[in-house]
Amino acid sequence: MYRKMRLIDTVRIPPEKLGGKIEEVVESALEEKLEGRIDKTLGSIVAITDVVDIGEGRILVGDGAVYYDVTFDAIVYKPEMQEIVEGDIVEIVEFGAFVSMGPVDGLLHVSQIADDYISYDEKNARLVGKESNRALAEGDALRARIVAVSLNEREPRESKIGLTMRQTALGKLEWLEEARKKEEVHE
Repeated sequence: MYRKMRLIDTVRIPPEKLGGKIEEVVESALEEKLEGRIDKTLGSIVAITDVVDIGEGRILVGDGAVYYDVTFDAIVYKPEMQEIVEGDIVEIVEFGAFVSMGPVDGLLHVSQIADDYISYDEKNARLVGKESNRALAEGDALRARIVAVSLNEREPRESKIGLTMRQTALGKLEWLEEARKKEEVHE
């Protein structure tokens, strides 16, 4: 879930960056330090949107930089358990599909795609249902539910988000549209 949050942090402004407009220098330092970072309690910091307040600068002995306590607004994304998300498949592997959900990727394991035996078609880089013959490939858009979240602050690439499509109203967007059209015809 995306949220706008008001946060407080301390930024270090090195001596070579002093002299310009302090607001611009501090915002740039915040962006460099925080954007793309994952925090277990906040989630992934997507963007710094506004610097609200810059406190008094402090200089530490032996360091020519100035440290500022800064209050700022940021957009963060924190995947929530049971949240319904939409994303695009960015990679198909033997055991499932990696789905981009904005700032993070989730894994849709083959066992969580459908109530059908799913096999890996290596030649065409896709996952195919044995009975339904439905396929998932790179670039496909889908809707899924988050069923597992494990964020790793130290190694963001090691964060794990598990997805499922084995429930009503979840699946490849194309399949959902087909089902909706069939339902309209039967009404």
